[in-house]
Amino acid sequence: MLELETVVKHYRSAAESVHALDGISLSLGEGEMLALQGPSGSGKTTLLLLAAAALRADAGVVSYRGRDLARMSEQEAAQYRLAEVGMISQSSHLMARVPAVENAATKLLLGGVALGQARARALNWLERVGLGEHAQRTPEELSGGERQRVALARALAGEPRLVLADEPTANLDSQRSSEIVALLHELSREHGRAVLLVTHDAQAAAAADRVLALRDGRIDPQKRD
Repeated sequence: MLELETVVKHYRSAAESVHALDGISLSLGEGEMLALQGPSGSGKTTLLLLAAAALRADAGVVSYRGRDLARMSEQEAAQYRLAEVGMISQSSHLMARVPAVENAATKLLLGGVALGQARARALNWLERVGLGEHAQRTPEELSGGERQRVALARALAGEPRLVLADEPTANLDSQRSSEIVALLHELSREHGRAVLLVTHDAQAAAAADRVLALRDGRIDPQKRD
C-alpha cells in the first residue's frame, strides 16, 4: 500500500543542512502494523509527513497504492489526506470551544458527509476511545489525554486505509495506552488498514507486526524485527 524507495529529505538553512532522511526504503502492506522507533531527530516524523504528502522528498519515491505522491497537485494531495489518510500527531489541534463530537466529525464534514451522519459516526468513535460520555465537552473541559483521544477519533472516523500515528499514546495512562494500541491493532488485523506507528512505547511497538529503528535518517540494520 505504502512504499518508500531510497527516499532523501534534507532541511537546509544558512548555517547547516540536516539530513532528516538519508536513503530510506520500506514498504507497508494492507493489514500490517509497522512501528518506527528511534531517538529525537532520527527522521520519524519527517517520514510520516512524507507518507501524508505533506512534504515532498528531495530524492527517491514515496508511493501509495502505486501512485507517486510527489506527482499529486496540492488539491489532489489534500483530497488524499482527507479520503485515504488518518493522521494522528502529537498535538491534538482541536477547535477551541467546540464540543468533542463536532471536533471528531471535522474530516467527515469536510468530505461531504451529512451533519447528522457525521455526528453519529464521530460519536461511535468517541465511544470506542472511551469518551462517549464527554461528547459535548469542549477541549477546554478535557484533559490532555482526553484531547488526544478526540484527535484519534477524528482521524479514524472516516475509516482511512492508511493510519499514520505519531506517538498516539504519549499523553495517556497505561490503561488507555493499552486500549488505543489494541484498537490500532484491531484496525490493521481485522479491518485491513495499514498502520504506520511512531512510538517510544515498548508495549505499542510489541503489538506491531514489524519494528524498524531509525538513526540519523537511516534504518538501523542492527535493530530490525
